Amino acid sequence: MTAAAPPSPALAGRAPADARARYRAGLAVPSSGEAPGYTQANLVVLPREWAFDMLLFGQRNPQPVPLLDVTDPGSPRTVLAPDADLRTDLPRYRVWRDGELAGEPTDVRDLWTDDLVAFLIGCSFSFETALLEAGVPVRNIEQGRNVSMYRTNRACRPAGRLSGPLVVSMRPVPAGLVATAVQVTARMPQVHGAPVHVGAPSALGIVDLDRPDFGDPVQAAEGDVPVFWACGVTPQAALMDSRPPFAITHAPGHMFVTDVPDAVYRQL
Repeated sequence: MTAAAPPSPALAGRAPADARARYRAGLAVPSSGEAPGYTQANLVVLPREWAFDMLLFGQRNPQPVPLLDVTDPGSPRTVLAPDADLRTDLPRYRVWRDGELAGEPTDVRDLWTDDLVAFLIGCSFSFETALLEAGVPVRNIEQGRNVSMYRTNRACRPAGRLSGPLVVSMRPVPAGLVATAVQVTARMPQVHGAPVHVGAPSALGIVDLDRPDFGDPVQAAEGDVPVFWACGVTPQAALMDSRPPFAITHAPGHMFVTDVPDAVYRQL
C-alpha cells in the first residue's frame, strides 16, 4: 500500500480516529460523509470454520465483495487502522444466528471469541469524496440519509456453503453527470468500481425505489437518473440465505472508518 496525499482542504473533516472514538463512545449514526477522503469498509465476521467459504465468496465476486483485509483468527485488529478495535469502533453492528438477525448492538466485545475471522470489504462511501470533487452531487449526503440499498435478481457466484443475491446501492445522479460518475468510480475497483446498472430499476428486479431493502429512501432531484453500484451488504444477503450458525457484520450504512486515504485505491 503506497502513501497518498490527505484529502483536499475543501473536503477536510473529522479525522478517522476521532470518528471511531465517537462511535466507541456510543454514537450510532450512518457513516456516509464521515472523515471525507478516507476509506470506509464493510465488516463480516465468521467462525474460522466458515472463513474459507467467505474468502472464496470474495474471490469469486470481487465487485460486490472486494476484500481489503482479512484478520488472523481471534484478532480484532486490522492493518487498515492499526490502533482501532473492530469490536467497538463501528457505529452499529448486526449479530446473526442461523441466518436470522439477533440484535444490533454498538459493541460486540462480549461476543468475540478466539475462532472469529474478520473480513474488511471495500465500501462505496469511499468514492463519494471523489464524486464530490468531480462535481457530482451525492444526494444521500445532501439529505442526511443513509444510502438506499436493494436486493436484486442477479445471483452471486456461490462459494462453498455461501450463496445469495447481488445487493446494490443507488445514488440519483444528474443525467448530464452520469458519464462522469462512471469514469470516477471505475478508477476505484477496490471500493466497488463502476456501476453495475444505470436507469430502469426493473432490470435488476427492483419494484419500488422508495422502499429499499436496507438504508433509507433517497429523493431524486429533477433530471436525476438512478445509478446502481455493487454493495458490500451482499455478504449479509448471503448470510441470510446460507444460514451459518453465527456471524457479526456492520449494520448497513454504519461502516468501519479506516486510516487509509481514498486516493490509495484510485487508479490513474
